[in-house]
Amino acid sequence: MGTTGSGILFALGSFAIYASQDVIVKLLGGSYAPFQIVFFSVLFSFPLATVLLMRDAQKSNLRPVHPWWMALRTGAAVGAGAFAFYAFSVLPLADTYAILFASPLLITLLAIPILGERVRLRRGLAVAVGLVGVGIVVQPGQTALSLGHAAALASACCSATSSVVVRKIGREERSVVLLLYPMMANFLIMGAILPFVYKPMPIEALGGMAAIAFCSFIAMLGIIAAYTRAEAALIAPMQYSQMLWALFYGWLIFGEWPSATTLVGAGVIIASGLYIVFRESRSGTSKTTPVLRTRTRPGTPAALRIGPFLRREKSTEMLS
Repeated sequence: MGTTGSGILFALGSFAIYASQDVIVKLLGGSYAPFQIVFFSVLFSFPLATVLLMRDAQKSNLRPVHPWWMALRTGAAVGAGAFAFYAFSVLPLADTYAILFASPLLITLLAIPILGERVRLRRGLAVAVGLVGVGIVVQPGQTALSLGHAAALASACCSATSSVVVRKIGREERSVVLLLYPMMANFLIMGAILPFVYKPMPIEALGGMAAIAFCSFIAMLGIIAAYTRAEAALIAPMQYSQMLWALFYGWLIFGEWPSATTLVGAGVIIASGLYIVFRESRSGTSKTTPVLRTRTRPGTPAALRIGPFLRREKSTEMLS
């Protein structure tokens, strides 16, 4: 198997692990508040993140270069994780994924004012069609918009905001700053809420919290391996394989099967996202390729920024 094929397999495996993580979130969400799940998953993420950040030998302080952009990035990252965990807890997996898949559409829109990206007619139409797909899934006016649907939409918006801000300031801010500020904010904010929602956990539930952090860490390593072996235009679409896992896990574990409208809406959203990815991959159609360069999965608390690790891996390969 060639390098490109192994990269695609790494991506598929990583997104399968992410889907398994979301199953654990949904199982725990039946008994525990999302604030409690986020708090302990972030707590267990600290040792794993430290292992990677020990490789950052740059001598500097932890003061952000762009404090206001960093504040926006931190708030958006905290909201993306909390909203996503709540949505996974109360909505069918397929419905949650369908709405979270709108994140590339929102990234494309936010890249206009934040990154100065020019979105021409075709990509603009793709975004519009994708948003129609979101409307098909949510069905406003046909069914009551639940808090779960609102949370999934909020998570997609927060995730897109965080991703675009990182694209704007990522080359000037240290990786440790981009990681630690959202992690600490999650820890402090969720910790402040925790006394009001805390429920004692048996060892099995505590193990589930740790498994969420471990799955996120292993999946991130797999995504890094995927992007070092294949082009972004081939790896980015692999995230949509999570919908297949959502259908499988939803049927097998939760007895869920999405409605026809959810499947149609998800198909429209995915088709729009794929078009944007392939459109950005063509030379001259995008100045900043904001979607292609967004490698962190939406709605994952304390997710590391993958870009610096990719650059480190590629520079090591060039020297070897």
